[in-house]
Formats: sequence, C-alpha cells, structure tokens
Amino acid sequence: MSNVDFLDLARKEHERQEQTLRLIPSENYAPDAVLHLLGSALTNKYSEGYPGKRYYEGQTYIDRIETATIELAKELFEVPYANVQAYSGSPANMAVYGALASPGDTIMGLSLDAGGHLTHGHHASLTGKWFQSVPYGLDPETLHIDYEDLERQAREHRPQIIISGISAYPREVDFERIGRIAREVGAYHVADVSHISGLVARDLHQNPVPHADVITTTTHKMLRGPRGALILSHDEEIAKRINKTVFPGLQGGPHMNNIAGIGYTLQQARTDDFLTYVKQIRANTDALADALHTEGFNLVTGGSDNHLLLLDLRESEVDGARLSEALMKANISTNKNSIPFDDASPAHPNGLRVGTPAVTTLGMTEDDMPEIARLMRDVATHPQDAHRLEQIGEEVKMMTQQFLE
Repeated sequence: MSNVDFLDLARKEHERQEQTLRLIPSENYAPDAVLHLLGSALTNKYSEGYPGKRYYEGQTYIDRIETATIELAKELFEVPYANVQAYSGSPANMAVYGALASPGDTIMGLSLDAGGHLTHGHHASLTGKWFQSVPYGLDPETLHIDYEDLERQAREHRPQIIISGISAYPREVDFERIGRIAREVGAYHVADVSHISGLVARDLHQNPVPHADVITTTTHKMLRGPRGALILSHDEEIAKRINKTVFPGLQGGPHMNNIAGIGYTLQQARTDDFLTYVKQIRANTDALADALHTEGFNLVTGGSDNHLLLLDLRESEVDGARLSEALMKANISTNKNSIPFDDASPAHPNGLRVGTPAVTTLGMTEDDMPEIARLMRDVATHPQDAHRLEQIGEEVKMMTQQFLE
C-alpha cells in the first residue's frame, strides 16, 4: 500500500462527484473558500482551551477566528451562547448528554426506524449503551410523530432528556409541543437540527430555539460547510457545563481549520443568496415528490416538509439496497433506508432516501426534477441491465455538466 497516490484518489473523487447526481440528503458541495481554509496553515496549530484561555502560545489569530465564529453562530440562530469546537454532530450530541445527564439516566429520542438518528439513543450507539433509552415513534396511520404516545411515555418514564430531531423523517417537527412535554416532566429538551439547520436558520421550519434547552447541528449538510458542529443554548449555566464537557471532557485541541470554515459558512448563511438557496431546496423537494409520484413511486407520508423524501419500495420488484446500487452504477447517488414499520433487514430495507440540497447547490430548479425522476424510474425498471445503466450514467454526466460549465 506504500505506492498509493492519495492526491490522485482525491482528484478522482472530485471528478466522480462532478459526474454524479448527488441525492443523498446529508451531502452537499462545500465552496472553494471552505476547502481552502481546511487545507490552510490553520491545520498546524494546537489551541486547547477557549479564546483567551488557551494552554499554548501563539493564539493571536486563532482567538479572533473562534470568537468571530461563535458570534456568527449566535447571530444566525439568535442564541446568547454557542460552542463551535465539537468535531462533528455525533460528538456534539455526546457532549450535550454528558453535560445534562449521568450514565444510567433515561433519555428519549425518535427511534431509528421512525427516522431518528443513531445518537438519539439507538442500542448500536454509545447513547443507547450509557443511558436507558426509551424511543418514541410514529402514528401507524399517518406516519407522523405520535406526540400523544411521546407524552404518555414521558410521563411514565420521566426521562432526563428528550431529544427532538430527524435523520430520515420527511415532515416538520413540532418543537414547541415536545418542549412543552419536556417541561411538564422535568426533562431537558435537546433539539438536533443537523438535517434542517438551513431551514431553521432562515425561518422555513419551526424554530426550536424558544422551546429547547440546547440545539445541536452539523455544519456540512444544508449549511454547505466543513464537517463540524455547533452546540447552541440560551441558558448560561448549561452553556458552561457543555463547554467543560467538550473540552476537556471529550476532546483535546479544536480543529481550527474546521472552525474557520464554519465561520465562513455562517457568514454565507446570512446572505440573500443563501435564503434563495434554501427556498429553492423546498421548491425542488416538492417538485421531485410530484415527479416521483408521477413515475409511480410511493412516498412515505406522500411528500415532505423539508429537504428529503423517503421512497416506499414494498410494491417494487427491487429493495432499497439493490436500487441504490443500480442507481450508483448510473451515476445517481442515494442511500438505502428503512421505512417506518419495515419488516425487512437494515441491510436490504424497503426504502430509499433522497434529498435535494446538493443538486440545488449545483443550480437545479423545479424544471429539472421531472428528468431526475424519469432517470430514477428508468434505473428501477432495468436494475440489472448493465448496458442500460451505463447509458443512463452518460445521460447523468451530460446533465450535471450543464451546471458545472
């Protein structure tokens, strides 16, 4: 393996991304400025601690970068306290739980098969091993969050933390209602808005800030930044506990190249161009939902209130794993995903998850969504036809190149 050319592999991955319809909801394109900052001399600097309280010298510019990024996070999400050091979303959530609960305490989060995230208490995650996890789920008729059952379980189990947030749930989350339930049972309410951060920041989704004790988000999904995270709060005491849990509790020196990239990202998120972009994400998602329905695909809940769609393939001849593999051979990037009350294994689930942030960043609009749906239907019709998949792949390349010229 000593002869591996990593620079060449990175170049080839760049080419692959440019030739692919990237429909994975959590993926996007970071701007050149972010990529430059990630590869800058900031990578070389150790900066354990917080601005003004470091354990290493030479922090003149580092402190300015982190302080500015904190202020931008506070301004964008309208909170008085922000931590920008967490390495990514999962460590950010672990830091919050560590600050607010003790091992063995009860936490509640949306179950993974209902569209939640691993770090919301799933047994495969440390969050499901260190804490007593009581998942809440969906109404079997509407496939929307069952808030009445959530409230019933919260009263029964009296959790220390109730987590709201989604990974594969296509509808709006009622943060206000969950916050009210949390207050009634004496629980902390932690809102993970990683997937919908852009919509929340620009008032296109209910804002959890007035209803949650802590808000976490990644910075690389809809925000289009580096792979980092924010932890936000309006409570000074909670913020102090979180800071101590992030450092020195969970991690050492912050990645200052990442924090600079986050700062740049947050600057962009305040612009009119970003508002236009997130509005277009919503328009594209609705248009793609209509087009997929026209092509004969079934959608969980029939559509979306955010940026993602979940395809129900139970009436199809191909499951989510086989369809995602066939789509990739045709240069269309998606991911297999369980659907609510799925009786298939996670390795071969009955669902497929798609989203519009990356194609929206490319410049695609509602007018392009019917073509995407047609290509997906073509693949689903010929999942084992290597020649046809190659032909579709060439069509995809021609389509993406129009937006890269």
